[in-house]
Amino acid sequence: MSLSRREFLRSCGRATVTLMAVEGVSVLRDWPLSPVAEASARTLLVTDWKELADIALETARRLGAGYADIRIIRSRRETVAIGPGGGGGFGPGPALEEEGRDRRPARVIRSESFGFGVRVLYNGAWGFSASPLVAPDEIRRIAAEAVAIARANAAINTARVRLAPVKAYRETWQTPIAKNPFEVSLQEKVALLTKVEELGRKVRGVARVSASLAFVHEHKRFASTEGSYIEQHIYHTLPNLTVTALRREASARPEIATRNAFIPPQSIGYEYVEQLKWAEIVEQIAHEAVEMLSAREVEPGRYTLLIAPSNLYLTIHETIGHSTELDRVLGYEANFAGTSFLTLDKLGKYRVGSKIVNFVADRTTPGGLATVGYDDDGVPAQRWHLIREGILVGYQTTRELAHAVGENFSRGCSHADSWSSIPIPRMPNVWLEPGKERLSPEDLIADTKEGILIEGRGSYSIDQQRLNFQFGGNAFWEIRNGKKVGMLRNVIYQSYTPEFWSSCDAICSQEYWVNQGTPGDGKGEPQQTNSVSHGCAMARFRNITVLNSGSV
Repeated sequence: MSLSRREFLRSCGRATVTLMAVEGVSVLRDWPLSPVAEASARTLLVTDWKELADIALETARRLGAGYADIRIIRSRRETVAIGPGGGGGFGPGPALEEEGRDRRPARVIRSESFGFGVRVLYNGAWGFSASPLVAPDEIRRIAAEAVAIARANAAINTARVRLAPVKAYRETWQTPIAKNPFEVSLQEKVALLTKVEELGRKVRGVARVSASLAFVHEHKRFASTEGSYIEQHIYHTLPNLTVTALRREASARPEIATRNAFIPPQSIGYEYVEQLKWAEIVEQIAHEAVEMLSAREVEPGRYTLLIAPSNLYLTIHETIGHSTELDRVLGYEANFAGTSFLTLDKLGKYRVGSKIVNFVADRTTPGGLATVGYDDDGVPAQRWHLIREGILVGYQTTRELAHAVGENFSRGCSHADSWSSIPIPRMPNVWLEPGKERLSPEDLIADTKEGILIEGRGSYSIDQQRLNFQFGGNAFWEIRNGKKVGMLRNVIYQSYTPEFWSSCDAICSQEYWVNQGTPGDGKGEPQQTNSVSHGCAMARFRNITVLNSGSV
């Protein structure tokens, strides 16, 4: 299989190591880099990064660019997993029927990427180029290449890019962390996961437990001809825990049920891992996985739904997050998620939900996966309303898009997923604000005569305008006369975005708000990924169509 230029560039600046251990853990003391990346690291040890940035900016100016910026980025990722299949996206594990096989192989994957990208505007057209070799001569070459690309684009482009103004910032920002996850030993991480796996397997009926911890660190340096020099350290911690139950009967095929804990990924340090109540979490989902084996089939119909944050966050992401991306609204972007029904003529007057429905875009709240100090245009992180009392009132913008909604400033939604990617409009954290009156999930259940409680992410689909959709889940309970009376299976709910959010008549209060998130949102061509959070509390939706996924 041939590599694209983009894939080749990434591979030059990246190294990956996989370690296997069962009884012990082989500790890799250094993060190995490719020879090119090692040369880049040595350059930054002896040269101030601002001096290197100035080489790119001055080269671009000299060649006629009206604007230029450079991002020098070092990205690290570590995943530690235990259990069949690794628990962290390592592929299928051994068959459940196999006996006498070690069910606790430990896997460690570490990767690192290092490089820089230069973006320029020439006569209103973008040019971009990147390299894994951070060195003065290479920076000059790449800056010149970016300008040459922009000149070629300007010759054929009819629309000229307009950038909203931004102040010059000389700042350093870091994700607030108490304990650096990359300084915690592998032995400690594997010991924790091993204990969790053992606790889960003690529950009768449990066949496998898969657990993992993933950590991300991005060291990003940004400079622009606007006068900004911004350095950021961004950390993510992503725990995962899945339990699978098995029931064998002589006359039938084995039945399998899988329950995921859906522990929210956070922008935080290792202290998050230490604060989690692992024993309680694994015991609860292990028993629920076993109970799922006896769950009865849902009867299709119209139901009142109580949707927990572990499920509702994805509905928020697909119906509100993507539909308020301004490039989709304008038709500039249609890849991966289509365009949007929330067109400009609806701003300030279109009802998306009931009066208690308020959505906020936010890159400032601690813990959010899209929380940063500055975006990749050098714009400070902000917080603003997208939906207020059910009405569309805002969009996600960048410096390039702000003028389309009559604003003279950017909302700070520019992001690139690596040094080799050009920044594009990307989703910030999108929160559903909690209810104003104190209301717990238990209170909400007690106030519901008949309905279905939904937890966890399942399969989903949505049309290219973000209107018609259906979502599954991971675990479901029947509610009757204000009580959970048993588990259901094969529940999927189907609706139309404004109808769905208009049916929301109750949202639990701030004490029960959960910062849930998703680390792999795809967009663009070639594809880029983004990590975002969608905080919410359990909410109630009336008269929603429910289907049985086993019969559709």
